[in-house]
Amino acid sequence: MGHAALSISSTGAAEEAQQNLLPLKSSSSSSEIFPAKSETEQQRDVDMQWRARFSFAFGVAATIVACIALAFAFFSHRYGNQTIPSFDSDSDSVVGRWGFARPLKSLNKPAVILISTDGFRYGYHWKVPLPNINRLRFNGTEAVPGMIPVYPSLTFPNHYSIATGLYPAWHGIISNVFTDPTSEEKFHPGIIDQKWWLGEPIWESVVRNGLIAATFFWPGSDVSKGLWNCSLPYCRHYNQSVPFEDRVDTVLAYFDLPEEQRPSLITLYFEEPDHTGHQVGADDPHISEAITRIDQMVGRLIDGLDAKNVFDDVSIILLSDHGMVGTCDKKIIYLEDFEPWISIPRDWADELSPVLGLRPPSDVDVKEVYQNITEALNSGKVANSEFLQVYLKEDLPARLHYSKSERIQPIIGMVAEGYKVEMKRSSAKECGGAHGYDNEFLSMHPIFIAHGPQFGSGRQIPSFTNIEVYNLIASILNIEGAANNGTFSLANTALLPSR
Repeated sequence: MGHAALSISSTGAAEEAQQNLLPLKSSSSSSEIFPAKSETEQQRDVDMQWRARFSFAFGVAATIVACIALAFAFFSHRYGNQTIPSFDSDSDSVVGRWGFARPLKSLNKPAVILISTDGFRYGYHWKVPLPNINRLRFNGTEAVPGMIPVYPSLTFPNHYSIATGLYPAWHGIISNVFTDPTSEEKFHPGIIDQKWWLGEPIWESVVRNGLIAATFFWPGSDVSKGLWNCSLPYCRHYNQSVPFEDRVDTVLAYFDLPEEQRPSLITLYFEEPDHTGHQVGADDPHISEAITRIDQMVGRLIDGLDAKNVFDDVSIILLSDHGMVGTCDKKIIYLEDFEPWISIPRDWADELSPVLGLRPPSDVDVKEVYQNITEALNSGKVANSEFLQVYLKEDLPARLHYSKSERIQPIIGMVAEGYKVEMKRSSAKECGGAHGYDNEFLSMHPIFIAHGPQFGSGRQIPSFTNIEVYNLIASILNIEGAANNGTFSLANTALLPSR
């Protein structure tokens, strides 16, 4: 019969079953068994019930508080150096939570080591254990979510913005590769003629203030400018074959010099993880190997400073120039697709991707070129056209600060995150990594971590644009900086006040 066999077949049986579920009834009434109580007795019973309930609630609350206290004690002991993030900038609240700058113990004057680990995207430090970088993070000050690069988020413009406090339109290095419209000369990495490098970099400022600066690589540091003359023992001309270990050991050796010969500022540069990121993208396991190697170099530096008893006195600023994002051969805009509307010769393009910089010849109408490109993109017949936004440079978003230079090409194409521009299709099929995209993208944000006597321990501050680093270093070293596009907001926010 299946489920029908479980049904109750008679009304009488159902009533009997229901009656069996009810409480048993006594033959005598309840008032006969339990005589009625007086009002006083009834009130006393109510009071006793409320006291019991209160005692129970109080016991539960006390138990919860005790558990919280035990948990707090455990985590305070386990993670004593990690503090609740704070974004306070008011000086009173900063002092109240973070205290004052710590006095120097071994050094007689401040010293800054500025480290760039090229292409170290914010978030890489969560991929694998990085004990040495985390030592700086947990006991120092970190920008969250990372630092904001200048546009374009490329290596040379950003390193020189960090060094000068200027946007690329002001310091002149507007890209990694570009053409001067007047001389028609081409700039590329490796050129150290000072006419290209405008502004005053921090190492020149340090020397101008009567202190010593040393650089173990930094874009622009091997350019002789003003009082700065890149020469041994305080400056190395770029050579990527120099082992990372040798770079760190040279920096450490500066602290063995007599005080009057010891640099107040030292820059240190590593090509990784940028080199690996371009080859494999941002999510490949090889990136983990590259950032682990950087962590080992940071550990080598920390251990060396510890051995010399100066680690607590030195301000270490660990940062990067930009982030990284994955690219692939299906995410490409081809300029050959524009040909029904306009033919774009290769020599019009200073750079193709991720910034498309077009400089048509002087006898070609720039606005007409721009109009034809716009019509092509709006036609619906150019593959991936929605991932390229083209501007006359004067119409670029003001937040980019990327128009006030003749070196900037008159037509700029901003490529969507992860996409590329190429002249024409080819049989090459590859995936890798790139940067240079809109600096608002979190994928372009690099790390910023600072550790030293003037930085709070376990502190987090909001993101800021990297032009602020110049004034931060000038404030730490107590020197007069050059005019720049930055402010003192980072210095006022990140540095602890002196007593």
